[in-house]
Amino acid sequence: MAWVLLVIAGLLEAGWAIGLKYTEGFTKPVASVLTIAGIITSMYLLALAARTLPIGTAYAVWVGIGTFGTIVLGITVLGEPVNAGRIFFLILLMAAIIGLKLTAQ
Repeated sequence: MAWVLLVIAGLLEAGWAIGLKYTEGFTKPVASVLTIAGIITSMYLLALAARTLPIGTAYAVWVGIGTFGTIVLGITVLGEPVNAGRIFFLILLMAAIIGLKLTAQ
């Protein structure tokens, strides 16, 4: 269950990171409230997962999923550039996340 919570927390991290773009410096109330709710929920789920998972692994996986998701959303939703280098390093990032999951005790 901790891994499920951690994956959800990582996805929420990607969501709130993209949400920051839509807050326009926290001047847009609805986007700001949703982004802040995402931050709080993501951190709470990370804390729950860290009860049973090693904190180094939990934090690295949380950040990795958030980073991966933010880049993918940036490319697909915000029209950010995509090139071979970005794809290569996204694959490396995913390999690292999977490796950490497989080696966690």
